[in-house]
Amino acid sequence: MSETFHEEDESRGLDLALWRRLLRFLRPQRGPVLLLCSSAVVLAIIEPVMPLTVGRIIDAANAGRQEDLPGLIGTYLALIALFGLIVFAFIRAAGDIATGMAHDMRKEGFAHLQRLSFSFFDRKAVGWLMARMTSDVGRITSLAPWFLLDLTWGVFYLLSLAGWMLWLDARLALWVMLIVPPLVLVSAWFQRRLLKYQRRIRRTNSEITAAYNEGIMGVQTTQALSRETAALREFQRLSDRMEVSSRRNMVTAAVYLPVVLSLGSLGVGLALFRGGAALEMGRLTPGELIAFLQLATHFSQPIQELAARFTELQAAQASAERLQSMLDETPDIVDPERPDPEPFAGRREETGEPGPIRSVEFRAVEFHYTPEEPILRGFDLRIGAGESIALVGATGGGKSTIAGLLCRFYEPAAGQVLVDGIDLRERSQHWLQSRLGVVLQHPHLFSGSIRENIRYGRPGASDAEVEEAAGRVGADRFIRGLEDGYESEVGEGGCLLSSGERQFVSLARAVLSDPAIFVMDEATSSLDVETERRIQRGIDTILRGRISVIIAHRLATVRRVDRILVIEGGRIIEQGTHEELLRREGSYHHLYRAQFARQSEEVRFEEGRDGDGPAVGSAI
Repeated sequence: MSETFHEEDESRGLDLALWRRLLRFLRPQRGPVLLLCSSAVVLAIIEPVMPLTVGRIIDAANAGRQEDLPGLIGTYLALIALFGLIVFAFIRAAGDIATGMAHDMRKEGFAHLQRLSFSFFDRKAVGWLMARMTSDVGRITSLAPWFLLDLTWGVFYLLSLAGWMLWLDARLALWVMLIVPPLVLVSAWFQRRLLKYQRRIRRTNSEITAAYNEGIMGVQTTQALSRETAALREFQRLSDRMEVSSRRNMVTAAVYLPVVLSLGSLGVGLALFRGGAALEMGRLTPGELIAFLQLATHFSQPIQELAARFTELQAAQASAERLQSMLDETPDIVDPERPDPEPFAGRREETGEPGPIRSVEFRAVEFHYTPEEPILRGFDLRIGAGESIALVGATGGGKSTIAGLLCRFYEPAAGQVLVDGIDLRERSQHWLQSRLGVVLQHPHLFSGSIRENIRYGRPGASDAEVEEAAGRVGADRFIRGLEDGYESEVGEGGCLLSSGERQFVSLARAVLSDPAIFVMDEATSSLDVETERRIQRGIDTILRGRISVIIAHRLATVRRVDRILVIEGGRIIEQGTHEELLRREGSYHHLYRAQFARQSEEVRFEEGRDGDGPAVGSAI
């Protein structure tokens, strides 16, 4: 699985400091919060008044005071109407709070993710991040307003009930309050059990989600290796664990409710037993006794609700911890405090053309993903204005790392990467990245039309500029051949286009952004020769007049650059033009023979067939 799940500490207590940190998302919702809390207080006050009013109606009817009945009944109806209005108010307020918190959390979370460095995304799976922004945020925001409501209502309701019972008959009220200690102890025991099972359910659910995601993403591999039955067994084991934990949780919850109701009934029974004596002694009227019994019946309710809400809060703590840990992540790469040496980043304000870059230099660069396995050791390289270079060599030699450091996806552990003699750490990330054009082996396209994807790096470009860029890289022909042309949908990740078509779109996107530095990482390695030949013309268009770094195995790409660097063990062991390196018969010559021989034969055949140039194989 892409994400490792650890056993949660089932005895962990409530972390109030964590929840206080998340309270900042409540501050923008001051209005709804004030409405919610005031509604809860008013509700806690008027709820006990309703049975008291019923008691007075009973006493008035029993005493034959008919003239009092209309006023009392009117009061009762007014209380019902007020009750309904308050319920509407706090439901509306709770919805506003939940929606507002979710909006702010997701906005802050997404903005924070945009600031984090590539190394963070190397460590965290996409599913993990999606769960933080969806299910964890949803869990927190769906709990927060109702916890706030029940906490406010529960405390004031308990005080209100106790106050009215003590006012009606203090001795009888003390008898009813005898159920409070056992009720609290029973609630605490059951809620701990429920919390344990809920944590097991959430943990297993996370594993099921990950397994389901991997099963969907890897369905072709599973079918190709005939592992459907084994995959089903693995998934079934997780489902069985979920079923066992869910059943235990349901049984515990089913036992808890009748136990609480029994304790509440015990309190009512004590009130009824002792209330009969109070009635005979004249301390209470029949109406007051009925009102007292109703108050006693409700006395266990806020304790039960508060216990359940605190359990939910503790159960949601894992979600809060995961969300806060993501928000606490600090970028490995940060902008300098002082502004960039040039006020306008990316393009010249007057012409819209890229600002000139005269040189890129790696000076004694060291880099490692883990200290035990260094990738680059004292790496030095200088690239001049308008120069294109190719990085070749065995897998793991450090080629993609060099490109990643140039793009400032990562920071060097030691040494410097300089642009025009200025360390990239003294520039803002926007300054560099607005001048970069990057084309990867598997380019990512966003859901939408081809036109929108080409325009992605330069939103203000006109339709004519988009089509011109596509024409320059040779993408216009295939685009116009589609039924909807430039308005054709690419699908999620570009799934409705072939690999070659996605590369054409990504090249057009790079041309339209007109980068000062162009980086291409294995962009043609998965394409057939004919598609590569067509794309190569687009690449040639991009290379002209700008610093370019190409990582490629394909001969057609490598042989056109100004300089080829053979990278091995994080060092340059050979460099020169294609012809120079072949004549030396060194590492590049062997690499060429081993890795490029088949491609060269295909290219020679194609070139000989259409007369595009001399046979490449003759260079050996």
